[in-house]
This record gives sequence, C-alpha cells and structure tokens, in this order.
Amino acid sequence: MRQIRKVAVLGAGTMGAAIAGHCANAGLDVELLDIAPEEGDDKNAVVKGGFERMTKSRPPALMAKSVADRIRLGNFEEDFERIADADWIVEAIIEKLGPKQELWARVEKTAREDAVLSSNTSGIPLHEVADGRSEGFKKRFLGTHFFNPPRYLKLLELIPTEDTDPAIVEGMRTFGERVLGKGGVIAKDTPNFIGNRLGSFAGMQSVTYAFENGYGIEEIDAITGPLIGHPKTATFRLNDTVGLDIAVGVAENLYEAVPEDESREDLKPHPKLKEMLERNLLGNKTGSGFYKRDKRDGKTVFDVLDLETFEYKPASDPNVPLVNRAREQGDLADRLRYIMDNAEKDRHAKYLRDTLLPYLAYSARRIPEISDTLVDADHAMEWGFGHKAGPFRTWDMLGVEETVNRMKSLDIEVAEWVEEMLASGNDSFYREEDGRELVYSPLSKGYEPVYEDPMVVSLDALRDEGKELERNDSASLLDLGDGVLCLEFHSRGNSIDGNTLEIAKKALAALERDDVAGLVIGNEGSNFCVGANLGEVAFAAKGGMLQIVEKRVEALQNILMAFKYAPKPVVSAPRGQTLGGGLEICLHSDRVVAAGETYMGLVEAGVGLIPAGGGTKELARRIVSRPLAKAPDAPVLPFLQKAFETIATAKVAASGLEARELGFLDEDDLVVMNADHLIATAKREVLDLAASYAPPEKGQNVYAAGRSARAALEVGVRTLQWGRYASEYDGVVAGQSARVLTGGDLSLGQWVPEEHLLRLEREGFLKLLGNEKTHERIEAMLRTGKPLRN
Repeated sequence: MRQIRKVAVLGAGTMGAAIAGHCANAGLDVELLDIAPEEGDDKNAVVKGGFERMTKSRPPALMAKSVADRIRLGNFEEDFERIADADWIVEAIIEKLGPKQELWARVEKTAREDAVLSSNTSGIPLHEVADGRSEGFKKRFLGTHFFNPPRYLKLLELIPTEDTDPAIVEGMRTFGERVLGKGGVIAKDTPNFIGNRLGSFAGMQSVTYAFENGYGIEEIDAITGPLIGHPKTATFRLNDTVGLDIAVGVAENLYEAVPEDESREDLKPHPKLKEMLERNLLGNKTGSGFYKRDKRDGKTVFDVLDLETFEYKPASDPNVPLVNRAREQGDLADRLRYIMDNAEKDRHAKYLRDTLLPYLAYSARRIPEISDTLVDADHAMEWGFGHKAGPFRTWDMLGVEETVNRMKSLDIEVAEWVEEMLASGNDSFYREEDGRELVYSPLSKGYEPVYEDPMVVSLDALRDEGKELERNDSASLLDLGDGVLCLEFHSRGNSIDGNTLEIAKKALAALERDDVAGLVIGNEGSNFCVGANLGEVAFAAKGGMLQIVEKRVEALQNILMAFKYAPKPVVSAPRGQTLGGGLEICLHSDRVVAAGETYMGLVEAGVGLIPAGGGTKELARRIVSRPLAKAPDAPVLPFLQKAFETIATAKVAASGLEARELGFLDEDDLVVMNADHLIATAKREVLDLAASYAPPEKGQNVYAAGRSARAALEVGVRTLQWGRYASEYDGVVAGQSARVLTGGDLSLGQWVPEEHLLRLEREGFLKLLGNEKTHERIEAMLRTGKPLRN
C-alpha cells in the first residue's frame, strides 16, 4: 500500500466533515466534497454548511484554527475529478445502499488504481456496497468505521470483505495507528460491527433493567461510571452526550438487521425512551435529555428528568453506600469482585451484577460472529466507549469459571466455546508466557500471541523485566535500552514534589555516565504533569515556612537548568495536561515529543502565583529574545505583550498544534497523534540527537526590556481592570509577571543571563505566596478544582 498523503472525503455530514477535520489534524491534505444543491447559485452550499458546523463543533474537531487551511471544499458536480490524485478515498454519505453504490461506480472510473477505497458506513453490509464493482476495486475496498468524535475517540474499526487484500487491511491498521493516532480492530462484515453491536446491547438492556426495577437516573449514574471502570458519563449522561436519537436509532436498526440473534429482544429501546424521542428530549443537542442544564441563583445546576411526569426536578446526590465500600477494596478487579459477592444483599450491587453478567455473556456469544479475536472485542469497548477493560479482560478479573457458575445460576446463556475452554483445563482468556501476553482463540482452541503495536513501549512491562533502576512514591528511573533512560512521574496527578526532585537528581547524575546516551522524561498516565504539588505549597505557606518553599523553588530551577545544560540530550514526552512545572520541564528540554492531545499552559496566575521554575524566563527567551536576536531593530513591545498575555491570562493550548502557536513548542519539536507512541518516538529522538550532541552555550541570552516596557504592560492591565475584565488582585499577580519579563528594575533594555530572571521569578513567587488572597486562590483550587477570582 502506498503512503497516504492526500485524502478525499465524500460527504460533509457530521461524520464526513469530522473525519476530514481529523485527517487535516494529522497533517494530511484533504478534499471534502458533497452534493451540489438543486437550487441556488452556490454549488458548494452543502459542503460549506457541513464544514462550518465542524469548525464550530464543541468539543473542537480541529486541533488549531490553521488546520482548516488543509481542507479544500468542492462538490460532486464540478470538482469530482479532484479525487483522481487522492491516496485514500473515504465515503460518508447518507446511509442508503443505492446512493452509495452509485457514488462508488463514479469513484471507480475516476480514482487512481492504487488508491485505498473505504466506507464509514455503520449499518450497511460492506459487500453489498461493493456489489457490481470490479475485482481490482474490491481488493482495495474495506470499511473504516470511525467513532464520533473522530478526533477524540481512539477506535477505528477496519472491516474487510471476503475480497479485500489482507495487505491493504494491515496497511490501513498501521496508517491508523501511526498517522491518525487510532487503535485499529479487525471486525467482521456483520451488522454494527463490534463496538456498536456490544455497546447497543449493553446500553439498552441496562436502561431497561433500571426502568423496570425502580432505579433512579442519578443512582445509576453514580454506580456505572469510574466505580466499574467506565467514563464519568456513566449511563444516562452518556446517552445525553451521544444523543438519544442516535442511541435509539442504532439499536432499532440493529434489531431489524439481526433476526437470528438470540438476545434480539434485549436490543429494543424501552417505551420511555420512545416517549422521550417524541418529546424531543434528545440530550445535549436539544438542551434537555435525562438531565437539563439550568441556572438558579447565578449558579449552573443540572436538573433530572422525572420519568413519570416527564418534567424536571433538582438533581440530588444519591446515597449509595456501595460506592465508598467498593472503592475501599482497591483496584478495578477488587472492586468488581466485591460487587459480585454482595449482589444478594445490596440493591446497587445487584443492578451491576444483573447488567454486567448478561453483557459479558452476550459478548462471548458473538464470538466469532463479529470478530475472530477476543482482543479486538475488548479493544472496541476500551477505545470506543472508554472502558478500562473490555468484556473478556473484565471476565478474567472476576474469574472465568466462577463467573460462568454465577451466570448459570441466573439462567444466563453461556457460549459453548467458553465451556469448552474451561473443560480443556484453560481457566482464563488471557495469560502470560515467556514474557508475552497470549489470548485464547475459540477458532484454534488454543492460545495465540496478542497483537502488539511495535511503536508502543510499556513502562510497566519494563518494570516487570527488572529495568527499573530507582524508585520512590513519586517517580522512577527506568532503562529503555540502547543507553536511553526514562524519568517517569507517578505521583498524584503526576505533580512535582520533593520525591520527584530526588529521582530527577539521580537521572542527572546518570547522564554523566559514558554508557548513557540520554534521557526521556515521560509516563503513561493520562496527564504528563499538572505542576507543583499545591497541597505541599499551601501547607508550607500557611505554616509560615516560606524559606522551605524558596529552597524547593530554587531546587526545581537548578534541576531544570541542569537538564537544559546536561552533557547528554534530554527529550520530554508530554500528553494530556502539561501545566505549570510540567510545561517548565518541557521548556528546558532539548526536544519535545508531544501528543496531539497535549494541553500546555503556565496556569499559575489562576492560583495567584507566577511561573517560577523558569517558565517566565523561558517565554522571555523564546518569544521575546529570539526574534530580537534575529532583528535587533524590531519593536520589542509586541513580542513582550504576547509572552505577558500568555502568562497573565493563564492560556492553555487546546492541542499540541496550538501549543506550537503559543510558543510552548519549537519548530523542531514533534507532535505525535498517537499518545501510545510517545516513549518510543522520544527514545528515537534521544538517539538521533546523541550522535552529534553538544549542550547549548550559556551566556547573556535573555533580553530584558526594562522599566518603560514594564510600565506599558501595566497600563494594559489597568485598562482591563477599568473594564472589569480583571480584578484588583489579578493586577497584582500580573504585575509580578511583568516585572520578571522586563528584568525587574533595569532602567534600560539589555541582554542578561538566565539567572537574572530566575532570581526575579523566585522573588515574585514568594511575595505573592505571602499574600492572603493567594492563599484563598490555592485553597479554592484544591477544594473545587476551579480558579477563584478574588
């Protein structure tokens, strides 16, 4: 399969436009085409409408506004020939067989002979879509089913037909993983494939069970979220997010398409759901669903639907003792076993048992109908629905044989192949053997290696292999091989505390060794680093121990400067929230390999502080000093204002691409779409840099603009205060940022060493930390997770 650089997306509806947007996020050139309207002069009216809705969607479909420039709009009537040079053509038009077949007949006449051809259909058999096409067409045709929204959901179902070339399927899986950042699963050409087949069953039967057994909306959402390894949206909030019309429509279409399914009746939407559709209570898209967002007494509140009257009432915090008791048991496996053991004496545990076990059993009964592998079924639910564990990994947690016995006691049908597996002496779906993970195959009736993405480096697997060199409660130092080490944070929120700095010192010492090529700073948490441990800061400030804080701040500065000027390359690999000190680590690295979904920002102003780990200094160096070094006569104020506004308003990049626009990433830094590839890519960058590495030179490398520039920045703050856009204390905090950025009390602009601004950072940080209003902001953040404007 040739390299894919240009994509043609046919259909600019919700999914088509979003797929086009995500391909553009990945750096591909995109043709987005749709029908020309029958009336009106603008032949692109339809495609423009879909494109504009996509660019305004929430959450944003595009990683940066500039990404839209990679998408060219057109229509089927005037611009169809543009698909002739596309490497991949994906169709996402109306879900009707006739129009799809007609469109593909046109495509076959126009497309290159080696272009990959795919449909995003979720309800029409792929072999029927390809019916009538040539043998050459069918070899390169498959389903590529994205989950909505494509930017955020990892799952990409690949659905070959009997005629699809296996090399095309594997090529698209690799392309999906490495370019689009997806996790590919191979699904059979059956109704709703894997994710929606299992998800519809689980969703409809769990809602029906709740309605018919007197469970309330709030109490079900309290127990079906993180407690059992599912997202916070749980059950009813998930339906509001997806849209009840979508959830019901998928289930109804599936019901019609699977007359042979023994559990078909469980797919039927409950009558109350149908009544909600009639009342247009579809969820977030209509403003009202199971929940309704409202304002009372100046506060945002969520009311809940009364399913008897279909009116809204204030949502209550349900009293569910099971939640706390189960959490006390430990990890997900411990919680699930505790829930199963208490199902006969706790009504909430009973609900979870009576909905979870049918879902597990149904998943097994659908194998190998929908997929040949248990791994793909698990990944479909993990990547498409955000479950911590798919059905078979969950079943293993509960114990396969014990769970089968529970199912039989509840008259739940168990798949024959599961009983055969147990009878042959195999008591788990997954097992470890010689350092490899194996999975049971119902087809071969034995264990086979689990497919492994070669670009994924597992730090936990390295730990199991004895590659962990140092460890405490907050951080570890691991050996990635080839002379590359990894500094991993694993404190709460991956925040920076004293223990983190201790392991960082050991990493720095290791960089002096001849057998070490360099260092990766990264981890496998959802967030790279949320900054300093605010709890420690608050405790020290309240106790009047500012000297201890000063020493800790200076220690952080010294360590980050040591990383910057280390004898070997240091590469940071951020993902998720990379805030405050987390961003400062990246700013002092030789290179950054950031996930597409990386949210970077110097957010200290939100808690009444300024960046003091070198963050203010680095923005002054990058945003102000660099352009002035290239053009000494350029006016300094525009550059200074950009750096100042970024810090004073606590701007956070909404993606890795936007982080580059804000100046947090350099041109040489990389943005990787697949977060699971970060450690491997960062290791490769270390080795590339190590071949001819020399540390950066120290010197007078920061331009400090002086008192007059500082006054100009402060006038801007005053203007915001007069317009009531900033509070009086916002001005105090911003004033400290301005002081550091401009060099303190310097009368004239001049070049200064980095240490000059680092000293000013420490002074400003400590001065603010001694203010009661900063204490109030920190306490509010720790208590509510939201900034306080005092």
